[in-house]
Amino acid sequence: MIFFSKCERMLSWRYIRSRKSEGFLSVIVLFALMGIMLGVGTLIVVMAVMNGFRSELMGKILGMSGHISVHKAQGALEDYDILRGALEQLPYVEHVVPVIDGQVIVSSGASNRGAVVRGMRLSDLLSQKTFSNNIVAGSLDNFIEGRHIIMGERLAHALGVSYGDDVTLISPDVTATLFGGVPRSQRFTVAALFSVGMYQYDSGFVFLSLTTAQSFLQWGNRVGVLELTIEDPVRIEPTLSALEPVAREQRLHYSDWRMRNREFFNALKVERNVMFLILTLIILVAVFNIISGLILLVKDKEADIAVLRGMGATKGMLMRVFFLSGSIIGLIGTLLGGVLGVLFVENIKAIQGFIENLLNVELFSEEIYFLSSVPAEIEWFEVVLVVSMSLFFSFVATLYPAWRAARIDPVEVLCYG
Repeated sequence: MIFFSKCERMLSWRYIRSRKSEGFLSVIVLFALMGIMLGVGTLIVVMAVMNGFRSELMGKILGMSGHISVHKAQGALEDYDILRGALEQLPYVEHVVPVIDGQVIVSSGASNRGAVVRGMRLSDLLSQKTFSNNIVAGSLDNFIEGRHIIMGERLAHALGVSYGDDVTLISPDVTATLFGGVPRSQRFTVAALFSVGMYQYDSGFVFLSLTTAQSFLQWGNRVGVLELTIEDPVRIEPTLSALEPVAREQRLHYSDWRMRNREFFNALKVERNVMFLILTLIILVAVFNIISGLILLVKDKEADIAVLRGMGATKGMLMRVFFLSGSIIGLIGTLLGGVLGVLFVENIKAIQGFIENLLNVELFSEEIYFLSSVPAEIEWFEVVLVVSMSLFFSFVATLYPAWRAARIDPVEVLCYG
């Protein structure tokens, strides 16, 4: 505003107000302002939700499994404790966890559900904070090897059991008897229930101690995979480079979290970019409203412009007046949209609950989206980017109408207008 004189600021503000003495913005100006406000606010909300989705899913996925998985192409890993010691010496590796995974049927007598059974040592379970910090019933202190299991809260609800109840695990592998093959089964007591907020895990995972899983799944003293957790999963390349010769020497295969979830995170990235492009078009539509509104304003104020020119106003002054008029619309709309978007993101869970209670509908199904609530995470760099982009478009949109105002011939207007 320091680049504009007091007279220019006064004329600009006067021109974007309606003719009525109340001083309300004209309908066209109001629509342009609201369009920019809604466009900027919506873009901030959608980008925050997309960031939240990526962060939440990445946190849940990496929190329940290692960043790097080491395994054999075929068969199981033997002497895994020796290999574990070697892998723990790799740079940036925090700990290495031996794991067994298998498919089972969990039966409570009244109901049956398929699930993934995962065998891990209790100390390794405690080190996974995503899991150990989300125990909602029972306690890991009650976990006794050979007798207890830990299961997801939703799986327990589907089976009609709680902690302290007994369930039966049935393996699809059969045991030969005199009467033919019989599926192996064993009864366990539920020691604790967990809820990490991701439907896939809460409804389909049970945990056994490593030795119990080895016995129940008949793996002997072997494991299926060693999962490595590193300090920073984003900067994984130094660890992979150090792992390569070890894997080649011992004929091992490995995969990192990016390889295992490449399609998933690529899909999120593509969707995020497409949504950014689509919602940017909303801002552009609002910007065109500024252009049309200013052109109509210039047409309506031709007589005023001619009088001002006759009084000595320069073309530059008229350009600055109408440039400032459009810029004020874009600035107010952008700032209101930014505040609206940030406030919406900060209160998105409360807004979700209010709408669901009001309409009696479920807006965010866990079975579809795998998370228990709408995630949202503001990245302030993106907020600044959206605000800057909106202001840039708004300023550019004012140039043509301002240029047209400066080119009006006062003689022609006064003679023939």
